[in-house]
Amino acid sequence: MFMRWSELAFLHWPVPAALLRPLLPQELTLDTFEGEAWLGIVPFRMEGTRARPAPPIPTATNFPELNVRTYVRGGGPGGGRAGVWFFSLDASSRLAVLGARVGVNLPYFHADMEIEGSLDDGVRFASRRRGAGWPGAAVHLESAALRCTYRAVGDVFHAAPGSLEHWLTERYCLFGRFRSGAVYFMDVHHLPWPLREGRVELEANSVAEAAGIPLHPDIAPLVHVAGSLDVRAWLPVKL
Repeated sequence: MFMRWSELAFLHWPVPAALLRPLLPQELTLDTFEGEAWLGIVPFRMEGTRARPAPPIPTATNFPELNVRTYVRGGGPGGGRAGVWFFSLDASSRLAVLGARVGVNLPYFHADMEIEGSLDDGVRFASRRRGAGWPGAAVHLESAALRCTYRAVGDVFHAAPGSLEHWLTERYCLFGRFRSGAVYFMDVHHLPWPLREGRVELEANSVAEAAGIPLHPDIAPLVHVAGSLDVRAWLPVKL
């Protein structure tokens, strides 16, 4: 699978590990940085999505997307692979949502979404989920929304290995569950993120709470943004 992610924001909050661990499969271990767990909310524009060798499908190629995620390890010695676990993924393309549910059983939701602007002038992002969209999901429709404006406030840099920024963003594996319940991993490949420090103005933010993870209202997120990056994802492999 090939795709391009653009006008992206990494919004990260420190979250008590005790809130996240019960929401993860027992096969995975919650990953922490210096003892602290993190939750990420990532709005962006998906572009050029296609599965080789098939051509792009117009209604499932370019669309806004929104992910709620945390960081985990699984499989193998030494804690295994470092990767991402998604609590939810919202997209405006019905066909993309259906394809992701059927193909890799990821918790995708259909949402009314808009993204416009640039990182230098400000990216306006709005998302409101249109339904639970996932068997057994305990989701309140009115609680699954994000409205924000984010912008870059610094120059491009690549995160240094060992830094928090590197730990949060340079993840080359995602985990999910097959419909059988077995956990899988999918390797992804891309160049290092061209990060910039960022600033966000949050008008509404309840997608984490809709996943059962309340965020402390007095804690501001750590914000990084990135312009665009080409990404390749491989087929899922049972853990």
